[in-house]
Amino acid sequence: VQLQASGGGLVQAGGSLRLSCAASGRTFGIYGMGWFRQAPGKEREVVARIVLSTGGTYYADSVKGRFTISRDNAKNTVYLQMNSLKPEDTAVYYCAAVRTSSNWRLPSYWGQGTLVTVSS
Repeated sequence: VQLQASGGGLVQAGGSLRLSCAASGRTFGIYGMGWFRQAPGKEREVVARIVLSTGGTYYADSVKGRFTISRDNAKNTVYLQMNSLKPEDTAVYYCAAVRTSSNWRLPSYWGQGTLVTVSS
C-alpha cells in the first residue's frame, strides 16, 4: 500500500487547511486510515483516525471540535479538515493505514510527511 499525502502549508493562527491522503496499491482489506503528527522535539502522536467501513472516528483531545476526518472510499482517500488552527498544531503530519484495529499503535503503512506551519 502506498500513501500519498498532500495539503500542508503555512497558515496564520485561526486559519484552515485540508490535508488529503490517497491510498494506492493493495488497498483491499484496509481497515482504517488516520493522521499522526510530530512536532520538533516531540514524539509522534495520533491526531485522528477513521474506520473505512463504518466511518467511525477518533480524535485526540487537543483537536476535538476543530479537526474533522472524513473518507471517500471510492477514491481510497481520507481528508483532514483543520479549522481554528493554533501555533501548537505546527508539525509534520503523516498519513497512516492499518489492516486491523490492533495495528493503530504501530501502523503498517505510512505516507510521506506534509508540513503544517501555523504562525501566530
